[in-house]
Amino acid sequence: MWSWRVTAPGPIGTGPLARSSGPVPEPAPGELLVRVLVCGVCRTDLHVAEGDLPVHRAAVTPGHEVVGEVVALGAAADEAFAVGDRVGIAWLRHTCGRCKFCLRGTENLCPQSRYTGWDADGGYAEYAVVPADYALALPAGYGDDELAPLLCAGLIGYRALLRAELPEGGRLGVYGFGGSAHLATQVALAQGATVHVITRSRAAQRLALDLGAASAGDGPPPEPLDSAILFAPAGGLVPVALGALDRGGTLAIAGIHLSDVPVLDYQRHLFQERQVRSVTANTRADARAFLAFAGRHHLEVTTRPYALAHADRALADLAAGRFTGAAVLRA
Repeated sequence: MWSWRVTAPGPIGTGPLARSSGPVPEPAPGELLVRVLVCGVCRTDLHVAEGDLPVHRAAVTPGHEVVGEVVALGAAADEAFAVGDRVGIAWLRHTCGRCKFCLRGTENLCPQSRYTGWDADGGYAEYAVVPADYALALPAGYGDDELAPLLCAGLIGYRALLRAELPEGGRLGVYGFGGSAHLATQVALAQGATVHVITRSRAAQRLALDLGAASAGDGPPPEPLDSAILFAPAGGLVPVALGALDRGGTLAIAGIHLSDVPVLDYQRHLFQERQVRSVTANTRADARAFLAFAGRHHLEVTTRPYALAHADRALADLAAGRFTGAAVLRA
């Protein structure tokens, strides 16, 4: 099979990805071998390729929004899946199951956690393997292109919404409007929220309004916010978002990487019990809850398709903000 590998982490314009060929991987005990049908392109893939995240596996194959078909089962693999099933492979792929974080339901904080496309080869390839316990059943009613972004963009947006503690019928600010934000916005709207989107992209503003946002622009929201989510990896927006919060409001920062945050003014940004929370991956319980929600409430998934052979171009376009929604690679 052939795959893409991060051979020289650095700016996307320097060509950090290279094509590679090798044997089809063998599923180890407890694993599934999956033929990749579609793999979403996530900003985390860009962070891995550009070296914003430290190297965990040399020459790793990125990609953790994988929709594929099970073609083989390793010994003692979970009987929940069979050859021919359509499954999802997401970012979280291993936790210890024994530490205090796993035992209290926050396995995403497990010190021994490992991740697809960072610690292990991912979906920018013709085939991938995944521990059966971390493979995800997928909801009906979606095509492969639509499902792929749900497996990280959707999951992280859902987790960020939980972390933002949006009250029922509350006012949510969304800062940045890419693949994750356009899905989280729909979840919030389905739950009865009023959503204000802050983005410089005119195309993203139009998409936000089409999806039902109450406002979309590049200035302050028109009313105080109960909660906000920062999707753009720009630390300079943290004080901006905090300044837009009402008393008792919460800002959730959804990215795995963020540029430096400026000095905050305590009275203006944090006083009156405003709070800042980070988001660290998702749990499998989050994933199942979100995918069940997506099965009950059909989400409009805006995608930009690329051939797998053009993964480097897709990442460059993502870095330059050349599309709205989420890019997907078709094998």
